[in-house]
Amino acid sequence: MTPTTIPDQSRNGNAHVAGAKPKRAPVAKSAKIRLAIGVGLLGTLVSLLSLAIPMYVIRPFRPQDPWQLDVALTVRGLAPWISTACALATLASFARAWRDRMRLWLRIALATLSLVAVVGAVFTHVNVFEIMFHPYPEPAFESAASAKVDSDDKVLSVTLHGESRAYPIRTMGYHHIVNDTVGNSPIAVTYCTLCHTGLVWSRVVAGQALHFRLAGINNGNALMRDEETSSIWQQSTGIAIFGPFKGRQLQLVHCDELTFALWRKEVPNGMVLKPDAQYASEYDDKDWEKHVEQTRTVVDTSKSGISPYELMLGVTVAGESKAFPVKSILAANLIQDQIANIHLLLVVGPDHASIRAFKAGYGAEPMVFVSTADSALQRAGAIMRDAQTGSNWNFEGCAVDGTLAGRCLEPVDSFKDYWFDWMNHHPGTLVFRS
Repeated sequence: MTPTTIPDQSRNGNAHVAGAKPKRAPVAKSAKIRLAIGVGLLGTLVSLLSLAIPMYVIRPFRPQDPWQLDVALTVRGLAPWISTACALATLASFARAWRDRMRLWLRIALATLSLVAVVGAVFTHVNVFEIMFHPYPEPAFESAASAKVDSDDKVLSVTLHGESRAYPIRTMGYHHIVNDTVGNSPIAVTYCTLCHTGLVWSRVVAGQALHFRLAGINNGNALMRDEETSSIWQQSTGIAIFGPFKGRQLQLVHCDELTFALWRKEVPNGMVLKPDAQYASEYDDKDWEKHVEQTRTVVDTSKSGISPYELMLGVTVAGESKAFPVKSILAANLIQDQIANIHLLLVVGPDHASIRAFKAGYGAEPMVFVSTADSALQRAGAIMRDAQTGSNWNFEGCAVDGTLAGRCLEPVDSFKDYWFDWMNHHPGTLVFRS
């Protein structure tokens, strides 16, 4: 039998093996490259945006509307999770490119994108504002006698349940927030230099003691974040503007802004917040107000006819607010006015710099007060006299002689604030015109 010869079709370019599929390796590899690049670029972009959007919106010298701020705060809250997921996706894309031995340029590109995404994810866990202004987590105090505070420096004075403490404003202006407990009451002592606002708030909300940290700025006023719920609070109003406690308001704790010399005279046994030695060199100089007043504000006050940096003493009584120019109070030495049917007394202290507010009357009847020029009475601490009984009263609002000796006027909460900030948060405010 003659053997059958099978033609050698391997030399024939048109040869086709039955059932074989066309080669698609180049197409599949191209799809993998596109997918790897797409995942790397998208992951890095989203990671950076989750970091950049809050930083861009929540920053000084930029106006913020409520919608923008709400979006930025939402993104910032989710940023650690979003950026971590994006960084992991980018790293996975890089790992696959390395495993599949893709081109060198692609592996280098994905490695770079992965690094950027990871760095972005790390920075979403960093509070930039606390890098600029470090917190004071464990405040230390010293006696009034040993405190190295200039006599004319201002302090925030707090007295609760017989315990008195002073918080120097140059110290507070750097740290912004000090979580403290005075007289067994948890409080947050706060100060915002950009708006000249020092306020003390109770840290207790819904039976829980909160701990506050600096969280940013909103139209020139500081924002605070509580560690327990991550709610965001406006420093000058104490109102939560974001988070689980949104709409709630902190309880105001009465405080006075006094010169250190006057406070020490009134409370010789009080305690004073010590500077944080690690950051004391970064505290503002005595003339810090001049530098702040040269910066740009983001709230337009032109229609009011009042300079944005006009320093006001703000008072809110029974839901009605009024701003008193500090320079007018200092010039008059004593002002009586009426807000929401409440008779108000503003009086300048014997240091000619400190100001306190009281209800102008003892009991239901309003009283008329006049400054006293009697040097003997002034040496005894008296700064004013009431027209009804002739009793003399000191700067603490207590009668030192006369038929009302030992009786004290009721303090009224007031605080200093630059006009742009007061107007922004009290749009229906009245303004005292001297």
